[in-house]
Amino acid sequence: MILITGGAGYIGAVTVLELLDKGYAVRVLDKFLYGDYPLEDVRSRVQCVQGDILNMDTALLEDIDAVIHLAGLSNDPTAEFNPAANRKLNTEATGNLAEHCKSSGIKRFIFGSSCSVYDKGMMAEDTIQDENSAVEPRAAYATSKYAAEQILLSMTDKYFQPTILRQGTVYGWSPRMRYDLVVNTFVRSAFENKKLTVHCGGEMWRPLVDVVDVARCYLACLQADLDKVGGEIFNLANRNYRILELAHRVKKALEDTMQVDIEVEYGSRTARDYRVSTEKISRVIGFRPQRDVTESARGIAEKIQAGINADFHNPRYYNILWLELMVEMEQHLKRIGNIF
Repeated sequence: MILITGGAGYIGAVTVLELLDKGYAVRVLDKFLYGDYPLEDVRSRVQCVQGDILNMDTALLEDIDAVIHLAGLSNDPTAEFNPAANRKLNTEATGNLAEHCKSSGIKRFIFGSSCSVYDKGMMAEDTIQDENSAVEPRAAYATSKYAAEQILLSMTDKYFQPTILRQGTVYGWSPRMRYDLVVNTFVRSAFENKKLTVHCGGEMWRPLVDVVDVARCYLACLQADLDKVGGEIFNLANRNYRILELAHRVKKALEDTMQVDIEVEYGSRTARDYRVSTEKISRVIGFRPQRDVTESARGIAEKIQAGINADFHNPRYYNILWLELMVEMEQHLKRIGNIF
């Protein structure tokens, strides 16, 4: 059985579907901050446990063969909203979970990290960075992910073999849809405004990968020989794109549906900017992403046209908006007490 923390999240919900499709038994541990609806179609096939990774019941690790750890805050705005919580959820909780897994004899541990650890800003030298490149994360989110990586690597031995996947910016449709990711944002903007706005001239580079390919990669790591992936870091991306190129690709993908304008703004050069090599994961386990931006953008558009995830102002689709709303409501309920 596979334990997926954060299994009702944007990547987690797709990973659950992928594992079930391949015949795996799945247990999900999730706080369900964004709700449990992303798993409603597979509820009868999954063991769902509502809980907090900071205070998890170690009994959840019984009968577990491997862990895919995805729980935590998942982008810059949410990390910067509460840096202390970000550090606890992304770094400390990862270390605690890893300790519990090691004590329980669970060797295989896959951690969803981020290529944002490579970001040096737009004024830095433009190089393609690999897993051996020196990194100096700047933002709270990247810093917390990198710190978690270091904890996992320090624990690596014959009894505990973590695999760290530094994921590029993810795109594509998920049962727990997000419109705060660049490709998804462009598709939403096309439907909502018939216009795609590109900041900083669109010159910044970003590695990107489809959410289905991320789930496929987790599966590939589960099935790979542990001596190949244990204690290893892998970059995971389809390819590197300039943001302006992404806008043109989305525009092209939707041309049979609508005509879209691209508006390029110039100004601040403080945006994230980095390129990565994915040679290692291809060489070591033969994994190559398959879904490009064009295919994915069309897939999102088809869902929207069918009325799925088409209520663009729903705060659930934007991590920081939903988190801010939940905190506001939590504080309000403390003031007023019970509603009835």
